[in-house]
Amino acid sequence: MQEQQQRNFPMNTNDDIEPVVVFSGNIWHAEMVRSLLENAEIESFLIDGNTGTLAPWYTAGGGAGSVKIVVSNLDLKQAGEVVVEFEKNIREGD
Repeated sequence: MQEQQQRNFPMNTNDDIEPVVVFSGNIWHAEMVRSLLENAEIESFLIDGNTGTLAPWYTAGGGAGSVKIVVSNLDLKQAGEVVVEFEKNIREGD
């Protein structure tokens, strides 16, 4: 039997990191928010991008807020500020 080669990957020992949904909306708004978060150097992930676009009622009741953005709970405050500013600008544009 061949001996497995040990790999040294950086380990994150912080067990307190959890994903948090900071935004839910349509795919266009979600992609704009994700871009703003990226510009603020906040790592984020899109959830239900395809399903939320093609069949939004599968991911959210009534199809509202079907695409979600998730960030680390460690970035929650800064991400929340980005989302609040985005939503304020969207409302003012209507």
